Amino acid sequence: MRPQHRVQPSAWGALFLLVAAMACFVVLDTTTKVVTTGVPMLMALWVLFLVQTLVTGGYVLAVRGWASLKTARPGLHATRGSLLLVVQVLAFFSLKYLPVGEYTALAMTTPLVVTLLATRFLGEHVSVLRLVLVALGLVSTLVIVRPGSNAIGWAMLLPLALVLFNAAYQLLASRMARTEDAVSTVFYTCSTALLLSSLPLLWVWEPVADLNLWLGLGLMGLAAAGGNMLFILAFERAPAATLMPYMYLQIGFGIVGGWLVFAHIPDFWALVGMGMIAACGVAGGVLTLHETRLRQRERQAGGARDGVALG
Repeated sequence: MRPQHRVQPSAWGALFLLVAAMACFVVLDTTTKVVTTGVPMLMALWVLFLVQTLVTGGYVLAVRGWASLKTARPGLHATRGSLLLVVQVLAFFSLKYLPVGEYTALAMTTPLVVTLLATRFLGEHVSVLRLVLVALGLVSTLVIVRPGSNAIGWAMLLPLALVLFNAAYQLLASRMARTEDAVSTVFYTCSTALLLSSLPLLWVWEPVADLNLWLGLGLMGLAAAGGNMLFILAFERAPAATLMPYMYLQIGFGIVGGWLVFAHIPDFWALVGMGMIAACGVAGGVLTLHETRLRQRERQAGGARDGVALG
């Protein structure tokens, strides 16, 4: 049963929500790279999931009530929470060895994988021209990171493994958005990850006296909670094949974050790759509008024919 408070689908509203989610995720990644130099990884993960659970749980209690937590898919929520934990562990290790921009570029091959898999697992139509844009987006990320240049080395395997788990996580998010409440999904997902990360906590916990580290941990949790909620809300309003091309914007956010916080300036080829990705994003937007208008005209033409036949 679909939640009664859902709004009508809107492609432009979904795009705005998705871009905001991407910005939140870059804040999370940038802060993670700073905080995990002074805090054990598992401890940081636990605080991350704790803040997300408290934020979403507080919102449910204050605004929607416990009735909104009713679900017929507890197994899917548990699976999604487990995938989130794996994705975050791989993300933390990746950010330990890679600059934020390069890590983001590698991780952004996930939309390419999801766009292709959406045709099989979600039954969404992906046009040939959109597939061409997906291929160009993949080439663009390779131009940025240049894996054959030994600039990254073995650490490149970490975000590549993340891509596989993140693709499954995002496909499941898109599927669950059809029947599950967005905030409840985030709450159950974070609660599952919190429970799993609590198991080894006694062995890794260390006292933290630096207030800046605690503030960083809190910011990580808030950015993750906001990003996940916005991400799911975006998928409530538009299909995965429509939204995925725009997720390449996160690469630009990541490069800016790496420059502002770590003074990591992109080189010439990174800028070339960014220009290619921007071109693919604009072309994808134009294509989305064109395909939407074509479908609307086809429905209108079909309705007119039905009206003539009935008359």
